[in-house]
Amino acid sequence: MQKSNYKKGLVQWLEALPFIFPSLILLGLFVIYPLLKNIQFSFFDYNIMKNEISNFKGFENYLNLFTNKDFYLVLRNTLIYTSVTVVGQMMFGLILAVLIENIKTGKTFFKVATYLPVVTSWVVVSLLFKFIFASGKGGIVNYYLLKLQIINHSIPFLQNAFTGNIVLCIFGIWKGVGWTMLIYFAALQGINKSMYEASRIDGANAFQSFIKITFPLVKNTSLYLLTVLTIGGFGAYIHVMLITEGGPMGKTRELMNLVYDTAFVNWDFSYAAAMSVIMGITIYGLSFIQRSITKEMVA
Repeated sequence: MQKSNYKKGLVQWLEALPFIFPSLILLGLFVIYPLLKNIQFSFFDYNIMKNEISNFKGFENYLNLFTNKDFYLVLRNTLIYTSVTVVGQMMFGLILAVLIENIKTGKTFFKVATYLPVVTSWVVVSLLFKFIFASGKGGIVNYYLLKLQIINHSIPFLQNAFTGNIVLCIFGIWKGVGWTMLIYFAALQGINKSMYEASRIDGANAFQSFIKITFPLVKNTSLYLLTVLTIGGFGAYIHVMLITEGGPMGKTRELMNLVYDTAFVNWDFSYAAAMSVIMGITIYGLSFIQRSITKEMVA
């Protein structure tokens, strides 16, 4: 019986191989090979100008990394940014999906309007946010706060570590909430509407129906989004570089910014490779923990 299943599986694999072989080649060239080379670089000195690897350093780069205060600072910033944006995108995405699902007209318009930031250029919207939160009367937020006499002096949003990180979190939520809304909206289509009708007959209001029906039935979608958005949060780079430029004094930098600066500003590719390996392990660890917890929740 086992041999028969094995042969059947082998035949199916061979039948599918011609269709997936090009993808496997691309996967090997652009994912697996660079990943292995990156791990190799982290244990050696790598000279990009000469394209040569020399001087086996072992775990020296990793040990230096764990005594680097900048690394812990950007790791903290990344964890805060990821936590806030993941929760924010999921919460607002679900609320928007429910609201759009329940309106009678204009669903397409509101879906497009909400999704528009997702497909808008990162560079364009980053520069827009930089203008909105600029210091002095030139920034839109400061202009109206001063005009309404809510504040007496302009707030240097982008020159302060605390407010700078808040602006980055607001940007991350605004930029991605349209995507989570669309995923949740698709999940809502699979819920039997008769369940809501039964809850109304039993006297449940809209909030109670949301808590007792909607929220539990989109649990699997929420678990998927939790993992995907966490991975995306660790990849934050472009808007940090364009909005705060990592300032002040690098206190709003995140992991990707530190890796880039280490590699392409300080030209220390081996050290940057070690950072990216730790970053990958951290993401995998968080994803594994999330999956383990969510399996118990689903069970």
